[in-house]
Amino acid sequence: MDDTLPRIAVVTTTHARDSHLHRQRVGLAGNPPFLHVVVGMGERPHLADVGGGLPTTTLSVPVPTSGLPLAAARNAGAAEALDAGAELVVMLDVDCIPAPVMLERYARASAAVDHPALLCGPVAYLPPPPPGGYPTSGLTELSRPHPARPVPADGQLAVETRYELFWSLSFAVTATTWTGLGGFCEDYTGYGGEDTDFALTAEAAGIPMYWVGGALAHHQHHVPTRTTPGRVDEIVRNAHTFHGRWGRWPMGGWLTEMAADGLVEFDADRDVLRVRTC
Repeated sequence: MDDTLPRIAVVTTTHARDSHLHRQRVGLAGNPPFLHVVVGMGERPHLADVGGGLPTTTLSVPVPTSGLPLAAARNAGAAEALDAGAELVVMLDVDCIPAPVMLERYARASAAVDHPALLCGPVAYLPPPPPGGYPTSGLTELSRPHPARPVPADGQLAVETRYELFWSLSFAVTATTWTGLGGFCEDYTGYGGEDTDFALTAEAAGIPMYWVGGALAHHQHHVPTRTTPGRVDEIVRNAHTFHGRWGRWPMGGWLTEMAADGLVEFDADRDVLRVRTC
């Protein structure tokens, strides 16, 4: 990577996703960052060999009984990255494989923006892997962009005012911006809400949000996490945490779907959200 660009650290949190993590690291090794920080939640990350060109630090955070500490794990990873001298932190979910130019596009976007910003990369979704796994090239032809989020042309920046579209799957912030925001709110444990909270914190601070054309990540196929056992209770609890902080409900689409499926009772107008018990 161009030495004039900022030092990039990629932060990945993981729990029981060794195969996803390995594919991500193979992708990163093709154009390695300054550092890859891998944070295991309740486990020491297992790293299979991807060659010697991907500098890596691993750490582990404990898991409370309330669920995976996604916010705390990201914060721990970012702290490790900043202590190591990173100038730009890229958060990349463990199930995302970076496109070869993703980090460079984030770096150039950061250099082009002369103020604090949330830089968000498009994420395209892969089908189930074929026998033998995904190929090491040609993922762009296999994947499909998320229909509800912009995909700017390569090298372009698109301003986004709908902060609820922010996702923690793939985004970048400078060290200064991260420090100013204070990271993710650790009142959230388990699944849901903490990324929208982070985005609204940025909005309240007057920090603009951009979509970065070309900073593409490929999302590896898996069963939607929110459908796994125990997630309904976590989502409802975190939605109440969010409502207490911001005065409105997050994850409106999910909550509406869960209500239609009979999993929760949800009425935004009456401020009612609870898990159905029968």
